[in-house]
Amino acid sequence: MIRPTEVRMTNADIARSATTDGLTVSPALDMVLESAQVPAQYSLIDRRVMIICVLALGLGVSAGFIAQLLVGLINLITNFAFFARFSTVAASPADNHLGLLVIGVPIIGALFVGFMARYGSKAIRGHGIPEAMEQVLTNESRIPARLTFLKPVSAAISIGTGGPFGAEGPIIATGGALGSLLGQSIKTTSAERKTLLSAGAAAGMAATFGSPVSAVLLAIELLLFEFRPRSIIPVALASSAAAGIRMLFEGVRPVFAMPNLVHPSPAALAVYILLGAVMGLAAVLVTRAVYAVEDAFERLPVHWMWWPAIGAIAVGVIGYFEPRTLGVGYQNISDIISNQLPLKAILILCGLKFVSWAVALGSGTSGGTLAPIFTIGGGLGAVLGAAALWIVPEAGVDLRVAALVGMAALFAGASRALLASAVFAFETTLQPLGLLPLLAGCAASYLVSCLLMRNSIMTEKIARRGVSPPAEYVADVLEQVLVRQVCSATVIALKADDTLADVRQWLASGVQGATHQGFPVIDEKGVLVGVVTRRDLVKLTDPDGSRIRDVVARMPKYVYDDCTVRQAADHMVNHGIGRLPVVSRVAPHQVLGMLTRSDILSVYRRRLDEARTEAPTIRLRMPRLRRTA
Repeated sequence: MIRPTEVRMTNADIARSATTDGLTVSPALDMVLESAQVPAQYSLIDRRVMIICVLALGLGVSAGFIAQLLVGLINLITNFAFFARFSTVAASPADNHLGLLVIGVPIIGALFVGFMARYGSKAIRGHGIPEAMEQVLTNESRIPARLTFLKPVSAAISIGTGGPFGAEGPIIATGGALGSLLGQSIKTTSAERKTLLSAGAAAGMAATFGSPVSAVLLAIELLLFEFRPRSIIPVALASSAAAGIRMLFEGVRPVFAMPNLVHPSPAALAVYILLGAVMGLAAVLVTRAVYAVEDAFERLPVHWMWWPAIGAIAVGVIGYFEPRTLGVGYQNISDIISNQLPLKAILILCGLKFVSWAVALGSGTSGGTLAPIFTIGGGLGAVLGAAALWIVPEAGVDLRVAALVGMAALFAGASRALLASAVFAFETTLQPLGLLPLLAGCAASYLVSCLLMRNSIMTEKIARRGVSPPAEYVADVLEQVLVRQVCSATVIALKADDTLADVRQWLASGVQGATHQGFPVIDEKGVLVGVVTRRDLVKLTDPDGSRIRDVVARMPKYVYDDCTVRQAADHMVNHGIGRLPVVSRVAPHQVLGMLTRSDILSVYRRRLDEARTEAPTIRLRMPRLRRTA
C-alpha cells in the first residue's frame, strides 16, 4: 500500500520557502501552470478603463446636447398646446388663457403617450430611474435601442401638455439608454455597459441642472451599486462634460436662485434636524400614496393604454383651478425657497401638486419625480419652518433654509439617495451655508424612511416584480482575506509515480485522509503536476498499472498563497471546480495547502462576527470617595 505525502506548512515554512533552492520545472509544464494561475495583483486602472473614459466623455457631450433638444421640444409642445404658436422659447402653462379648454390638453397628450407605450414600448411608462435600475440588475444593462427615441419624445409630450413632472427623469433615462446602446454596439463586458449606462444617466442629470457632483452621487446610490475607480471615473467625466455643455447654453447661474443665507444657530440646526425627521415620515406617506394610486389603476377594467388619459383628467381639472400645478414648475421651487409666496398659497399649490402628480404618475404616464417632490418638500418645509418659528421664535429659524431642507429631505427619504439629495440642493442654489442644515435634515429623513419603509419610491416597483436591489454597499469580505489565511495547512498529496492500483487500495482502506474528495499530485521534488478527484480515481478505466501522472485528466489549476479569496473564488467559478491547490509564489509551484468551497464560506464568519454584539472590553470604574471622620 502506498503512503501519500502529507504536506504540513506553517507560517515559518511559508517564509522559508522564499529561500528554497533546487526546484525545477520543465518549460512545457511551467507554461501550462502559468496559464492556469490566478494573478496576485491587478491594476485598478487599465487600458479598458481608458477606453471607457473616452467613450464616457463622448456620452457626456452628447447628453448635454440631447438635454437641450429635449427642453426645446418641451417648450415647443407647451407653446403649441397652450398658446397655439410655434416657438422654443421657455413658456409656462400657468400663463394660459384657455379657460375650461385647459382640461382637455393633458388628456390629449396622455392619449399620445398611451398609444406610444402600447405600440412602441411599454418601458416608456414611469419616471425612468426604476426602469434603468431593473435593466442593470436583471438584463446586464441592456436597454432596447428604441427607448433612446421613444422615452424623450413621450416625456416631452406628457410634460409639454401640462403633465406635473420634471424633465430630469426622462433626460436621465434617455442618457442611460444612450450609454447602454453604446455599450451594446461595441465589445464590452456587463460591468462596462453598466458604467456607460450610469455615465449617460449622470450626464443627463448634470445637463439638466448643472449639478455634476450630485449626478455622480445619484449614479452611485441608484445605478452603479458600487464605489470603484473603474466606474466612478468615467461617470464623473461624463457628468463634468455634460455640465460644461449646459454652461455654453445656460451660463453659470443657479437653477433655483435664492437670496444668500446666513450661518444657522445651534438651536436652528436642531429644528432643521427635527424637520428632516418629519420629512422622512412624509416621504413614506408620499411613496405609499403613489403606489396606492397605481394599485387602484391596476384594478380598472380597461386596458392600461387608457390609464394615462384617465389620470390626465385629474391633471386638467386641478390645472384649471391652480394653473401653477401644470408643467415642470421649476419657478415654483425658486419662489418657495426664496420665501416669495404666502404660506396659504404654498399650502394650496403643494397640496394640489401632490394630488395631480400622484394620480398622473400612478396612471403610468411618462415623466420625472424629482421636480414634483422638490416642490412638495419645499412647500411642506416652509410651512413646518413657519410653525417652528411661531413655537420657538428664539431659535431663529430661517424659512428659506427650512424650505431648502424640506425640499432635499423629502427626496432623500423617498429615493434613499442621501448624499445626492444634499449636494443637489447645494449645487442648484449655490448656497454653501445651506450645506450643514441640508446634511443634517437629509440624514434624519433617511433614518426615519429606513425605519418605516422597506423599499423606496425608486425600488418599490421593481421589488414587486421580484427584483431585489442592493440596499447597502459594503466592502467585499473575500477581498480582505488572503488565501494563506483560510486554506487547509495540512494536505494529503499523491505522488505522480504512484500506481493507480495502489491509490485505489489506499482509498478503499478508509484511513485518515483517504476520504478527501480531491488530491494534488506532486512529483519527486514536490512540484505540482495536477489535481485528481476521488470520483476520477474510482471511475477511471485505465489499467491498474498506470501511473497517477498518466491519468491526470485536466490542466492543473491553482492559486497563489498571496491571492485574495475573491480571486480564488472567481477562479473556481470560471473553471467549474471545487478545490484549488495553494502554491508558493517565491518557491514556484511548491504546494502549500488546499483551498475548498468550505474554506471560502468560512470567510463570511468574519462578517457575521462583526454584526455580533460583544461585551465591553474596557470597563470604566468610578473612583471611590474616602469617608472622612
